[in-house]
Amino acid sequence: MGFQGTDGFSVYSDSGQLVFRVDNYLRRPRCLTKEIVLMDGDGKPLLCLRPRILSLHDRWNAYEVKECENKQPNSKLFSMKRYSNVQNFNQTVVLQRNFADNSKPKLMPSFRIEGCFKKRSCKIYNSRGDEVAQISRKTTGQASVLLGNDVFSLVIQPGFDCKLVMAFVIVMDRIR
Repeated sequence: MGFQGTDGFSVYSDSGQLVFRVDNYLRRPRCLTKEIVLMDGDGKPLLCLRPRILSLHDRWNAYEVKECENKQPNSKLFSMKRYSNVQNFNQTVVLQRNFADNSKPKLMPSFRIEGCFKKRSCKIYNSRGDEVAQISRKTTGQASVLLGNDVFSLVIQPGFDCKLVMAFVIVMDRIR
């Protein structure tokens, strides 16, 4: 995974294939950011990420592309926020829509992210406490050589939705 300057990033598989990208990733203040669109390697939009402007915890909401224009509160796929500095700066929580009860969808705590994304050292856990993904500094073949913070490694456990993890990574980069 690599961030390119301040206006985009690309994610490559271990075989070198472009898997995800963000082309409209501008470093603007949160109040000026309308949305960030996560796309697959071919440029097909997958998720829209929007900051919640008046939020004490740097809250972001994610929507499926088809629901992006829907302003209803139940159309959110997930909401993600960082704990305040007083509580625990190195923990982020993800509240995901409960699909079991379609009559009254609610956002339920589904994931927690622990560690320091700024240092590229964190893990993503599901609600049962199982690790679903890990972010770490990327090294060259020599263990003593670290690449810059704009290049890092993301390992996702089999069977987990990769686009969700990518959305978490985008938001973590914005709220760090």
